[in-house]
Amino acid sequence: MTTLRGPGYSGGRSLFGGKARWIVALVLVLISIITYCSSTAYNPVTGEDQHISLTVDQEIALGLQAVPQMAAEFGGLDPDQEAQALVDQVGERLVATSAAHETPYKFEFNLLADNETINAFALPGGPVFITASLMNRLETEGQLAGVLAHEIGHVVGRHSAEHIAKAQLTEGLSGAAVIAASDPDNPQSSQQAAAIAAAVGQIVNMKYGRDDELESDRLGVRFMVEAGYDPRSMIRVMEILAEAGDGAARPPEFFSTHPNPERRIEQIQAAIQEEFPKGVPEGLIQ
Repeated sequence: MTTLRGPGYSGGRSLFGGKARWIVALVLVLISIITYCSSTAYNPVTGEDQHISLTVDQEIALGLQAVPQMAAEFGGLDPDQEAQALVDQVGERLVATSAAHETPYKFEFNLLADNETINAFALPGGPVFITASLMNRLETEGQLAGVLAHEIGHVVGRHSAEHIAKAQLTEGLSGAAVIAASDPDNPQSSQQAAAIAAAVGQIVNMKYGRDDELESDRLGVRFMVEAGYDPRSMIRVMEILAEAGDGAARPPEFFSTHPNPERRIEQIQAAIQEEFPKGVPEGLIQ
């Protein structure tokens, strides 16, 4: 007996399977976007509404939990007590005189023993780190203040919490892309789906990382001024980083996640001009 098959026949499952995949993918996209957009919190320091998936207490707990591991990755704490005391002194002055003092974050400042890696970073909730390699390249107290003020900006800007929320959004959108692009009848579709997922992740996260760094520079300028430091010292930090990266076999870790120094210098200069339209006053610590 002859079986009639219409032109759209595809074996009895592919057409429905394709529709089902797209429905599931669409639902996953909607859930991811709604969850991301509904998790908002007002930041009084930046004056912005942010998409945040963690409470302040969760940020603090997460940061404290990560301190031992991060210190170990950079050779532990530096034994130079005099240098550590200077880091503490400058960091605590920046916090005490700025809006950071009004936040619930538990700031602590750590000098790491790593003499090879040029880096500084902050964990959510308040822990701030600078490597001995970067510390040894700084020429003045004001430059150290510039580095620490930038990292304090990351903490009060709640950038880590924002990134976690964005990562959850990315995971949902990437999962939807994989589901929609996968085809059980086409073995090569899994590779295509993986490429789509990677592209989605890049698009969602790339812009935010650059914006966070520039916002931390702007906050850092404000915090430096409030603490009595010359914000132009931060420009020299960018120049030192650029010099360290020229022809180096191992460029500064800053370059892996931060906008290039020339771009950041432009932003820092703009922030200084906004803060001091008539020129930077005399007597600030350089």
